[in-house]
Amino acid sequence: MTIRVLLADDQALLRGAFRVLVESEPDMEVVGEAADGAEAIALARSARADVVLMDIRMPGTDGLAATRAITSDENLAGVVVLVLTTFEADEYVVQALGAGASGFLGKGAEPAELLDAIRTVAAGDALLSPAATKSLIARFLAQGGGAPERPAPRLEVLTAREREVLAEVGAGLPNDEIAQRLGVSPLTVKTHVNRTMAKLGARDRAQLVVAAYESGLVRPGAASQKHA
Repeated sequence: MTIRVLLADDQALLRGAFRVLVESEPDMEVVGEAADGAEAIALARSARADVVLMDIRMPGTDGLAATRAITSDENLAGVVVLVLTTFEADEYVVQALGAGASGFLGKGAEPAELLDAIRTVAAGDALLSPAATKSLIARFLAQGGGAPERPAPRLEVLTAREREVLAEVGAGLPNDEIAQRLGVSPLTVKTHVNRTMAKLGARDRAQLVVAAYESGLVRPGAASQKHA
């Protein structure tokens, strides 16, 4: 299947470079370009994109507001947002994750990294593997600076095993590693992840990571300790 990509960035030169890169891949196509958040929202609805590459800092409606609008629209349930930013240590990036973005990537990333990121979020996975990303999320959520304005998730709705899996997801572990740690199959882990997402109202794996920190199930430093 071809991944339909929408480019949202206020710099025309960057959009052009992204278009050339994306359309060089046989499994991707660019279905629209937006110069600000409002245009990105409108095009997400009309172009039926699969992935929106969203710049955070744009004039008018910024990328954060656009991300929230897209991910909260039931008619756009199949659209995922990948945030692109010049400032990887920016609290707005964490707020974007809380608003429903499936991950973020620095604009200094290699072309192959960007293409891999598009495929990752299009497949329904969160782009949260780098340790710096996890520690950034932990720091801002622990300080309350990046958490969305909503009550902490109620984990009582989860089974003991689902809470265990959520803790591992929050620490940044992929399904294969979680399966090894818990002594179950990757398919079993995937089932627990899907059920946990449904119970917590999480759109994707990225929001599960946020929920794990918001609820206090995972604390700052847990991710680095897991991989130490």
